[in-house]
Amino acid sequence: MIELKHDELVFQFPEVHEDAVCRVDFQRTLRIPDDNREYPLPPGLGRFPVEHVEDHSSRLPAAWIERGGVLLPMYQSEALWINFSSGIGFRRGTSYPFAVKIAAGKINAVTGDEWSNGLVKDPQDYLVVPDQPWLDGFCVQKGLIRQFVAMPLGQGYTAEEQISGAAEHGGIQIIVYPMKRDRYEEMLKRSARVFDADICFSLAEPCASASMGLAPGGLMRQEIYEDEYGYDAWDMSKSSRCFVHILNSAQWTTATGKPVPGQQPSAADYTKAGLPWFEYYDDKLGALSGAKKLAGMDSVAAKGVKLGEKPLVENDAVKPQKIVSLGSGSTKVNEGKW
Repeated sequence: MIELKHDELVFQFPEVHEDAVCRVDFQRTLRIPDDNREYPLPPGLGRFPVEHVEDHSSRLPAAWIERGGVLLPMYQSEALWINFSSGIGFRRGTSYPFAVKIAAGKINAVTGDEWSNGLVKDPQDYLVVPDQPWLDGFCVQKGLIRQFVAMPLGQGYTAEEQISGAAEHGGIQIIVYPMKRDRYEEMLKRSARVFDADICFSLAEPCASASMGLAPGGLMRQEIYEDEYGYDAWDMSKSSRCFVHILNSAQWTTATGKPVPGQQPSAADYTKAGLPWFEYYDDKLGALSGAKKLAGMDSVAAKGVKLGEKPLVENDAVKPQKIVSLGSGSTKVNEGKW
């Protein structure tokens, strides 16, 4: 079962376990410069608004209604990152694990393969939540991603068009698999009372059918972690999936009758103000190597050069001065000698 609560997708599997609740939201953020330099993680600037497709069916294309899911507004060349969290057992202090597959235009963001239900073990084509607290882009090599940047379908920029050659789906696709109940119960027995904390920063005419997709933007330092639980830990008989349609500002207003949030500051303005960027590492987990298919894509800026266009404004390099290190770290307190 999937619910939309406060602009957050809530995937629930009560038939598996009462703690099996996975939450996904979409964070507005800075678009980092697309200049082949490596940048730290930009901040979250608040959740994107999200609406049910069914609530606006009279103003949406029939194909979107058939796909169901939710609507999300983005300006052209705006960036986002996807935030994950999971249910924590009452008085147990253990987060319920999930295997989560993310695609853009039905192109897997971890492997570059075309969409399929199910999980693939080798190469691993999914994320593990809560070990992976967020995803900012396409996994192009070990420790590096290319940022998710919204671009219109049909112009050749999106990952979907560059890999499949088609401009058909757009949007974001998500499927979630819970850990098997018995594996989770074993974890509870082994775990001490350690509580994880989420890291937060926190119309009369139907809209046109042209959709928005995600294209590869600037390079960012982010690791996609290996599955430490093992492929057989996931309950493949239970899953929930959601299609997230991306609308441009005009489509959003036409479909929902609501205004689009104001545009976020540029990376240059944010950095000039002395506000923090972030780095996140978990030394206990191995990182995936990245996908050759994804590494072979042109970034938005590079594709623009090939097409003789300038799709990005305010793309000058920045030098973040204030970088905050984040990580799971150890929660153990040393008693010491005294």
